[in-house]
Amino acid sequence: MATIRLPGLIDPHVHLREPGATHKEDYDSGTAAALAGGFTCVLDMPNNTPPITTAETLAAKQAAARLKARCDYGIHLGAGTDNIESAAWLAPQVTGLKMYLDQTFGPLRLDDLDSLIQHMDRWPDNRPVLCHAEGRTVAACIMAGHLTGKHVHICHVSRKDEIDLIRRAKDKGIQVTCEVTPHHFFLSEEDAPKIGPGRSEVRPRLAKGTDRSALRASLEVIDCFATDHAPHTLAEKDSPKPPPGFPGLETALPLYLELVREGLITIEGLIDRAVNNPRRIFDLPVQPETWIEVDEDADWIVRGAETFTRCKWTPFEGWTLRGRVLRVVLRGTEVYRNGEVLAAPGFGRDVRM
Repeated sequence: MATIRLPGLIDPHVHLREPGATHKEDYDSGTAAALAGGFTCVLDMPNNTPPITTAETLAAKQAAARLKARCDYGIHLGAGTDNIESAAWLAPQVTGLKMYLDQTFGPLRLDDLDSLIQHMDRWPDNRPVLCHAEGRTVAACIMAGHLTGKHVHICHVSRKDEIDLIRRAKDKGIQVTCEVTPHHFFLSEEDAPKIGPGRSEVRPRLAKGTDRSALRASLEVIDCFATDHAPHTLAEKDSPKPPPGFPGLETALPLYLELVREGLITIEGLIDRAVNNPRRIFDLPVQPETWIEVDEDADWIVRGAETFTRCKWTPFEGWTLRGRVLRVVLRGTEVYRNGEVLAAPGFGRDVRM
């Protein structure tokens, strides 16, 4: 057994489904899954029911997290046409402003350029603007951020043209960062039939093999790894109208370690993308006395039924992964050990409170 110690991982993009869809996940089960995967801090997206766009909806979500979260967490605010005037006032309580500019599941979507510009004009400079952008809307988001002097973070980049554009923007000195998910590094549209027609639905969609190769060849451009953990029940995924999204918190680290084994990044590069850069980009406090212990040589077969996420399935079902979390220590307290979550609901802290 080769045990290595890493800092507690940070996932800047998860969907813990509370409020409004706790049959899929909630702060209790979702943060248990996070600890099992080696994540000691997660940043939760605002596309809930109702969307997190107002002081009232934000307060309700904060209250739920305060009672249930087992690891530390932050909350992203949603940008809508109805909160252009008020969103910036909530910035001190959140970790970023999320803009949905492309295909998404739920009511949050900005279809007009004027709303995009107005939100960016008002949003404070010390918090990033996150963009769910694909294809041409990536260019719109980068340009709007550049014109308004805002830091733009492009979520779940999946295509060659997107990463090439981000590279060119960075080369011009434009303030843009980006993230890529494990499933876009390791899966393509060719894998969809094996996963199943409904279970393979995800946004952005699984792309071509050439897109996956382009992401792997562009790791120097990619600032963060993010799971986009988006659980749905198997009944929903197998229905005639399957919602898009994959769970990912419990399978991410061994896939990141596979990139190291393939020589695409170093272990230091992994730590930068899964700890240091998310902390810097989202201005997160250091978690003192926090680390994870990983058996980097442990092989294990992925079985959704054995995971902590409430949805109990995974697109990597049956895969043999290498590398398993043995122990997690958060703020000096042992919170996970050998398959058992030890942190009680409510142990986690809001990084903005």
